[in-house]
Amino acid sequence: MPGRPWLGYLRPHPGSETPAWLRLFIAAVSGAALSFSYTGFYLGIYSWVCVGILLVVLFGASPRLAYACGFLHGICFVLTSVPWIAEVLSVHGGLSRAGGWGVLLLIASVWAAANGAATWTINRLSRRSITLACFGAPFLWVSLEMFRTWLPEISFPWNLLGYPAAANGALVQLTTITGIYGLSFLVAAFNALLAWSDADTRHSPKRRLAILLSAAALVVVIMMAGPRFVPTPSANHIARAVQLNFPEADEYPSDWFTQHASDLAEVQRLSLAPSAHHPDLLVWPEAPAPFSFQDSQFAYLASNLAIHFQHPFIVGVVEWKPETVSTGGKSHAIMAPYNSALMFDAQGHRVFSYDKVHLVPFGEYEPFPLIHRVVTNVSSEVGGFRKGTKYSVGQFSSGNSYGVFICYEAIYPGEIRRFAANGAQLFVNISNDGWFGHSAAAEQHLRMARVRAVENRRWIVRTTNSGITASIDPYGRIFRPLPKDVRAAADLPYDFRTDKTIYTRFGDWFAWLCVLVSAILLGLTFRKAV
Repeated sequence: MPGRPWLGYLRPHPGSETPAWLRLFIAAVSGAALSFSYTGFYLGIYSWVCVGILLVVLFGASPRLAYACGFLHGICFVLTSVPWIAEVLSVHGGLSRAGGWGVLLLIASVWAAANGAATWTINRLSRRSITLACFGAPFLWVSLEMFRTWLPEISFPWNLLGYPAAANGALVQLTTITGIYGLSFLVAAFNALLAWSDADTRHSPKRRLAILLSAAALVVVIMMAGPRFVPTPSANHIARAVQLNFPEADEYPSDWFTQHASDLAEVQRLSLAPSAHHPDLLVWPEAPAPFSFQDSQFAYLASNLAIHFQHPFIVGVVEWKPETVSTGGKSHAIMAPYNSALMFDAQGHRVFSYDKVHLVPFGEYEPFPLIHRVVTNVSSEVGGFRKGTKYSVGQFSSGNSYGVFICYEAIYPGEIRRFAANGAQLFVNISNDGWFGHSAAAEQHLRMARVRAVENRRWIVRTTNSGITASIDPYGRIFRPLPKDVRAAADLPYDFRTDKTIYTRFGDWFAWLCVLVSAILLGLTFRKAV
């Protein structure tokens, strides 16, 4: 005899409806529990079950209650997985603690609203068929992640569902075909199967359990045995990565270079220290320092350092470029700032620059000019950087090519793949993660950057101001020799690759396919059942 769903056992009386408060409570707890896969011990198991628990509470609920469950799940997940956003805004963004949490709540509400739309659609599909709802759930989940990725101006695809699974050396290889969205689909599909095995009472409990356990066993076998078959690439080059560990600062005095002469002497010593590894690339991170080629002090320092190192030197800077603006009907020239990366060759010549394309909203620029007055009333510390326009690829004297992406850009798979598509044989990621303090953000950031290496089969040399500095091979192995919050240098292995993966060639084709299927499924919910 078919068994009833486990939620049925929590009803106060046989045959009665599950109370709305109970559904909402379970949705909230599952959202908070999901964050355990992204913080603390990074227990990936939660990502494989928490969404399934959410799906179960949708079945049998009203569409309005289903939306509320998805919304509450999203709110709780954001508040528990990225609470550091509030801290960064209050400590470094000029906001009060209440203001920081208010902005975080606003971000959480946007995510949660999209969550609610997905759960509302799944609930309506379940009225036709539990099987149809569970079939559609992974497509809708990936569409939700695409919304977070492509949301105009304030997109933030941080902590996608597939990232905990990407920690496994075998599963992450799927991303060479589908990008991270394929892993999100896989995990969401298992969650949907979990929900189906509980809720679809048309089949016997024994059969449903057998299907679920078979799928779980297959995943476990792949996760345990698969990494043994992942190749280990050779690294024929070494990069000297210098973790500057400069303290975070909101402004710089005019005599900054004089005040920090001893610090600069130390990092130059670290850069030029003899090594048996014979590094052929020097990388400094994006840093809280007034590094600018337009400053003659820094221009001399960088050029001289490259000459003494006798190999290319990549460093994060603020570039100042002339720009004409109109004020009160009159045009005048100003110098506009760009968050940039420069490369100096062994002769000390500046030969490459890249201007950051995807800036951090509310941190590096104001995403909505219409709220300029509100933002400046709350904080005067919102950056005024200009956006770059090209995914530039540089070339070393050897003929090998490279692409540099800066900080937050690492979380955008569709943008990073453009560097490889444009011919980059090596990725260099420079970042200042010191703003995150001692939160989980730096580790989360590294774990997401790692997937960019696998998606495109490229080595990544990743240099940060205060950690986590590492190199990542094209199959996702991380070499991270430096602890956080220390000033030190590490010799990191790397190499060049010329092959192009399916994801590099075709980008987010799988994710857009999921969006198409989701649109069809949404249309079905408005058709009358025959």
